[in-house]
Amino acid sequence: MPKAIIAMSGGVDSSVAAFLMKEQGYDIIGITLKLHGEKNIIEEQSCCTTQDILDAKAVCDRLSIEHRVVDLESNFKENVIDRFIDSYVCGGTPNPCVDCNRYIKFSKLLDIAKEEGYDYVVTGHYARVGYDENSGRYLLKKGLDESKDQSYVLYSLSQDALAHLKLPLGELTKDRVREIAEENCFINANKKDSQDICFVPDGKYADFITQYTGKSFPDDDFVDLKGQVLGTHKGIIRYTIGQRKGLNLSLPQSMYVCKKDIDTNTVTLCLDHELFSDTLIAEDVNFISIKELTEPIRVKAKIRYKHNESSATLYPCESGRIKLVFDSPQRAITKGQAVVMYDGNSVVGGATIV
Repeated sequence: MPKAIIAMSGGVDSSVAAFLMKEQGYDIIGITLKLHGEKNIIEEQSCCTTQDILDAKAVCDRLSIEHRVVDLESNFKENVIDRFIDSYVCGGTPNPCVDCNRYIKFSKLLDIAKEEGYDYVVTGHYARVGYDENSGRYLLKKGLDESKDQSYVLYSLSQDALAHLKLPLGELTKDRVREIAEENCFINANKKDSQDICFVPDGKYADFITQYTGKSFPDDDFVDLKGQVLGTHKGIIRYTIGQRKGLNLSLPQSMYVCKKDIDTNTVTLCLDHELFSDTLIAEDVNFISIKELTEPIRVKAKIRYKHNESSATLYPCESGRIKLVFDSPQRAITKGQAVVMYDGNSVVGGATIV
């Protein structure tokens, strides 16, 4: 009988994933990762809380499977929270969910699986794993429910991780998942999905960073593209590219953040049409459907999770970087965000925009 570890978040998706794997005859165990403390956490909007752990255990009890909690707070702090803060302080706008999947969830669960003789790691993500006989590579594909597709946040998975990964929700819609949970009387069948970043559920990133680091980020100038002073900002970490609301300026026309200069502590504003660019450079690249990039190829690319795919040409650069040139300019390309490239439903790879 094949054996699998189920990543149990306490939510409905991972619960149904566990049910489906048991129905398929797998010997399974549920593992909940304890990633952070609960100070200032809003229970109904976050994940990894005490209630989530209890919900995961309740589902495991109903399925008559073992449930275990693994404490990874120190790993999460180092590889997710600290990276998140470092990126913001350096002028970026990071996506910590990508780092969490890369350095915590899949990495640690795969280690546990190998150490304890389990064949697979299973999660409740809406994506699919395939295999290309011609290239001999495992593929990451979009979930069939495109409104819930999570392939974007999984682009950093290695070939080894994909070879040992099962994603049973990839063929289902969210509505069907909730139906299955209700049919099996799961305690979390109607539980809300977690929102925003789990350790900053109120969305006040700057306040979190200030409290967490104990550092202050001084006021300084808003300037336009010509360097003319437009007003005073309230700390450079409080702004991100494309932002219009919350500037607290009285201007003759709407202006948007287009640049943050850490060295001068200035935030540059521009008009909406000046936010568009057709080119980006990215690093820390992970390819999935191809082993390496040796010549330009055509792709569809997303520059943020909720972004619509756009056609582009992908070029290799020096030092392992990549360059993307879009057919049409994209709005507010942002340092620190992930760019993910697709060939149809398959992820070609992804990288961090610099």
